Amino acid sequence: MKVQRFEDLVAWQKARDLTAEIYRATANGAFAKDFGLRDQIRRAAVSVISNIAEGFERGSARDFHKFLIIAKASCAEVRSQLYVAMDVEYLDKTAFQSLIAKAEEVSRVVGGLKASVQSKIDS
Repeated sequence: MKVQRFEDLVAWQKARDLTAEIYRATANGAFAKDFGLRDQIRRAAVSVISNIAEGFERGSARDFHKFLIIAKASCAEVRSQLYVAMDVEYLDKTAFQSLIAKAEEVSRVVGGLKASVQSKIDS
């Protein structure tokens, strides 16, 4: 089945779930009051989902690949910021492990999509 819309991409769907989870995790307690870290991790999560969508809509495999590279890098930014949040005790170990697992999954799926798009460029 050919993907017709970016909303059909599993990578976008998983990034959407991750973004919602990041927003929920940062909405309360000390995390909500740390405007710098809260806003930065939210922006990074939104960057993942946005770059997948924008790259897809550009209509060219080369552009899509470029935007997937950015999306994967933003996912790494989210993961790094999750470590900061855990280290300063904004997230307990359970919440951290759940979010980091979701972020790693998004990164893997985006990486797989990036590789698939690259193979289309190369052929």
